[in-house]
Amino acid sequence: MNAQATSVVILGGGPGGYEAALVAAHLGARVTVVDRDGLGGAAVLTDCVPSKALIATADYLSELEVAGELGVHLEDADGHEVTDAVAALGEVNARVMALARAQSQDIETRVREVGVEIIRGTGRLVSSSEVLVTTDTTQQSVSADVVLVATGATPRVMDSARPDGERILTWQQIYELEELPERLIVVGSGVTGAELAQAYLGLGAEVVLVSSRDRVLPGEDPDAATVIEEVFRKRGMEVLGRSRMAAVERTDDGVIVRLEDGREITGSHALLAVGSIPQTADLGLAEVGVDLTPSGHIVVDRVSRTSVRGVYAAGDCTGVLPLASVAAMQGRIAMSHALGDAVAPLNLRVVSANIFTDPEIATVGISQKEVDSGLGNVDANILPLSRNPRAKMLGITEGFVKLFSERGSGTVLGGVIVAPRASELIFPVTLAVAHRLNVDQVANTFTVYPSLSGSIAEAARRLHSTD
Repeated sequence: MNAQATSVVILGGGPGGYEAALVAAHLGARVTVVDRDGLGGAAVLTDCVPSKALIATADYLSELEVAGELGVHLEDADGHEVTDAVAALGEVNARVMALARAQSQDIETRVREVGVEIIRGTGRLVSSSEVLVTTDTTQQSVSADVVLVATGATPRVMDSARPDGERILTWQQIYELEELPERLIVVGSGVTGAELAQAYLGLGAEVVLVSSRDRVLPGEDPDAATVIEEVFRKRGMEVLGRSRMAAVERTDDGVIVRLEDGREITGSHALLAVGSIPQTADLGLAEVGVDLTPSGHIVVDRVSRTSVRGVYAAGDCTGVLPLASVAAMQGRIAMSHALGDAVAPLNLRVVSANIFTDPEIATVGISQKEVDSGLGNVDANILPLSRNPRAKMLGITEGFVKLFSERGSGTVLGGVIVAPRASELIFPVTLAVAHRLNVDQVANTFTVYPSLSGSIAEAARRLHSTD
C-alpha cells in the first residue's frame, strides 16, 4: 500500500492508538484519531500512570521506615523524634491526577505536532472503509483505507457488587477519595488488587485483601508471589485466601463484603479489582465481519490483523496481553504492516512485565509454571538478594534473582527479579532473552561493584555448564 495516499482512522487514543498514529504519520499517511477521554487513554488517565504515582508516594513513606533501621531519624524543631509520617490523601490524589493530565497533554501535543487530526468523540464502523464519528454536537462519516481499533477495556462490574464512586470503588474511581480509608477491603488479588492494596497499606490505611485463590498473585511466579504475600502479612495486611466474594453492600458508615462461605467483612471502603472487559460493544465490529471471542475480545494475528482486510486492532480490546507496552507494540506493528514498512511479528517471549508492589516483581521469557509442566530441558538458579552487598547497604532483606537457561547451550530463556526497582533491573535479562545470549556471555560482562545487578551476573555464573 502506498502510505502517501493512505487514510488511517484510529479508534481510541491509548498506548495502542497514539503510538500507531505516530508511526502512521511518520510513514506519510493521513491520520485521524477518534478519542473520547484524552490521549493516553486509561493507561495514562486512570490506570498505569496514576496508580504508579500513588505507589511511588507510598514507597517514600516506606523509605522513611527503612531509614530508621539504617540509623537515620527525623526530629522536629524541639528535637523530638518523629515516628510517623502522614499521607494527606487529598493532596496526594490531586498531584497524581494532575500528573496524569499533564502526561496526556504531552502526548496530545506530540501527536498534533506530526499532523494527526484528533476528533473528540466515538467511532463506529459502518464498513471496513467507513467510520461514523459521533461528537457532542455532530455526526460525520470518515473514509479510511486502514482502520485500527484500540478502544481498551473497562473495569468488570458485577451485579452483586455495584460501585457507587464513594464507598464501593473501581480502580478508576479510587483517585477521587479525599481522605484515607480507615479500613479498605480490596476484592481481588491479581496485579491491580495487589498493587493498590499495598499502596494503601503503605499510605497508612488498614487493608484487608480478599483472594479467591490459595495465594495472592495466582498467575505469577510462585516464588515471587510467596515473597510478596509474606511481605504483606509482615507489614500488617490481613490476607484472606480461598475467600470468594459473593456480594458487596454499602452500610450507613461503610461497607460489608459477604463471602460465599457466609463470612462477613466490614470496612470503611471496598475496592473492586475483579478483572476487566473489552470495550468492543457498539463499534459495529460483528456487523462488518470482525471475529470476536466469547468474552468480546477482538481476534488478531501477530501483526494485529483482524478477520477483515484493512481492519486492525491493538491493546486490551484484543486480550493478547494487558500491558501498555504490548498495546503500543501492537499499534506500531499494525501500522508498519498496513503501510508496507518492514515489520517483525509480535513476540510475547521477549515481553518484560512488572508488578509494582514493594518489592517489585519483574519477569521476562519462560515462566516457572512452564518449567514445572515439563517445557524442554531447562536449568534454573535462584539467588537471594539478602546476600548482595549493595542490598545490605540499602536495607533490602526480601527478594531474589532467578534465571532460566537451556540445558546444554546455556541460552538465557527467562528470568524473574523480585527487588526494589525490579522494573529497571529486568532490562539486561530482557536483552539476553531477546538476543539469545548464553549464561556465560551474561556472567562475563562487567557489572559495577557493589550493585544489585551484580546478582544477575552471579546467577548466570551459577548456571555455567561444566559438562
